[in-house]
Amino acid sequence: MNNYDINSAWNAVAPILEKFRYYDIKNIVKLAGFNTKIIKSLGFDDWRQQNTGTDQLVSEIEEHFINFADEIKPRFLNMVIEEILSGRYNSYSGSDDNLEETLQYYLNRLGWQLIDNKVLPIEILDLSDLNELDTSAREDLVKAATKFRDGDLSGAISSACAAVDGATARVYKDKDLGDPNKSQSFQERCNKSLKAIGIFEAIDKQLIEIQWKEPDINQFKENLKKSLSQAAYVMQALRSNMSDVHGTKPVIKPLVFDSIKWSQIIVRLLSEKYDP
Repeated sequence: MNNYDINSAWNAVAPILEKFRYYDIKNIVKLAGFNTKIIKSLGFDDWRQQNTGTDQLVSEIEEHFINFADEIKPRFLNMVIEEILSGRYNSYSGSDDNLEETLQYYLNRLGWQLIDNKVLPIEILDLSDLNELDTSAREDLVKAATKFRDGDLSGAISSACAAVDGATARVYKDKDLGDPNKSQSFQERCNKSLKAIGIFEAIDKQLIEIQWKEPDINQFKENLKKSLSQAAYVMQALRSNMSDVHGTKPVIKPLVFDSIKWSQIIVRLLSEKYDP
């Protein structure tokens, strides 16, 4: 489990920021909350400085960024990226046909990705899979990953569970299963929803088509069913016992990470349309 160093993500953003003109760089970081009096105190408001390369200016901004409090860095970096990609600045001198694609490429090489203009570690969420989900589930999963990145484990597990809650609520409504919140635990709602959409029958059919043997199919389905149910229980237990993030023991951090991954898997399965 990595301790994510957001400073490395800045290394992907800085070369792009350098390709804007002085005034645009100043406005970009200003709108992201940077104290531009610092820039002025460095002499960058002198017109002769403004006509030189911007690498020194960005380096000075970087030096202050590195010394920001940990909770400020992600917010500042996200807002810088939002401004860069906003299309409001026409001074960008790079030759990139797609600026967002270039930024994504730079971030990917350093273990980061851009999701909804938020910089998140690649290993937490699968972007290609995330794009298949509805807006509500996507938002909750991105919140979970963002909070995990920022060390808010309680918030991360709450958002991960919220994504599953939304998915099970839709299944309950579509399949007329009653009130999902009435005497039903989180684990029970997941199990009942997965059964109702016919996922295990669909898997059975798919495995038969690729010529799996019946004993292997049955064993596989049984283990998958148990693993999904156990994952739901872990999420349920963590949510129930992590109301105070300050009391959370570091040893459970990997379980929160795994819960976000399981949440994405469960939501993805519940979002599929299976033949009856």
